Amino acid sequence: MKILITGANGFIGKNLRVHLKEAGYQDIICIDRESTSADLHEGLKKADFIYHLAGINRPKDVSEFHSGNVGLTDEIIAALNGLDRSVPIVYTSSIQAEIDNPYGNSKLAAEDILREYQIKSHASVYIYRLPNVFGKWCRPNYNSAVATFCHNTAHNLPITINDANAPLQLVYIDDVCESFISLLTLQLPSGQIDISPVYNTTVGYVAEIIAKFKSSRDTLVTEAVGTGLVRALYSTYVSYLATDDFSYQVPSYGDARGVFVEMLKTPDCGQFSFFTAHPGITRGGHYHHTKTEKFLVIKGEAKFGFRHILTGERIELITKGAEPRIVETIPGWAHDITNIGQDEMVVMLWANEIFDRQRPDTVSHEV
Repeated sequence: MKILITGANGFIGKNLRVHLKEAGYQDIICIDRESTSADLHEGLKKADFIYHLAGINRPKDVSEFHSGNVGLTDEIIAALNGLDRSVPIVYTSSIQAEIDNPYGNSKLAAEDILREYQIKSHASVYIYRLPNVFGKWCRPNYNSAVATFCHNTAHNLPITINDANAPLQLVYIDDVCESFISLLTLQLPSGQIDISPVYNTTVGYVAEIIAKFKSSRDTLVTEAVGTGLVRALYSTYVSYLATDDFSYQVPSYGDARGVFVEMLKTPDCGQFSFFTAHPGITRGGHYHHTKTEKFLVIKGEAKFGFRHILTGERIELITKGAEPRIVETIPGWAHDITNIGQDEMVVMLWANEIFDRQRPDTVSHEV
């Protein structure tokens, strides 16, 4: 299948090209700002499917809305009609097609041209009235608040917010691409297609959460970046980091026993760290009332000692890096860990809460 993309080097176009190739579609005809009218017409002769993504949304002159949105669409359809070709088309319109302004009117007029083409040619036509699309490779300081906030925050540049409560309707680029590509096989009826999920938020919230992403390298406290809008925003934010910022240091506390390094903290799921211990060194010797921990020896050999603080019952557990095994501490049991190997021991540690120096819930006790 030969797939033609207009606006192939734009934000959506770049992402779509990558997703298409991952899905096995290798024969892609790219039309961009450098392409000539002849290039476009030659591509339309061969295309089996068209993604019409090109358009104008930030013109130097308002007349460019018509030439860039209506004119190009009209040229595509006229060429297809002249070739007597019935080729499916996906068109990226805008939610502003419902608003009476020059940009919205131009998008609506392009939609009308495509609907007429669908009626006459019986080709499938899919129209997406997209809200604000965000994700990697979007041009900052242009027409995307998310791209601007991510880029400027990552590069220590100021951002401007006129109304923090202004509503913002967002869709994520990966969801857009997934929906686009599904049309190659689903054979849905022509019409308007909606992207899901749509994130309804505010300008202020987006700016605030992006600022927290940046500060997390200092506080080590990460937001809930595993699902939904925050997941997508975090992925977008880190895509704007300078290459020098791909890594960063975290606190390391060393003494004669070894080092203790904090890696990551969460508001509601505890924190991750690791520590080392030289041969023969014992760490711990305390108990907790509520705090629990999970230890994983990733290098070396360890002996865990446990002692019930009331009954005095004792147990010992031996684990080693070659045989991954979690050891969990239990409230009311004093515990320690001793390096019984010949080399340095490295242990990964998760605690179910962030360490609070004012209320450490850590009481010294012999094991």
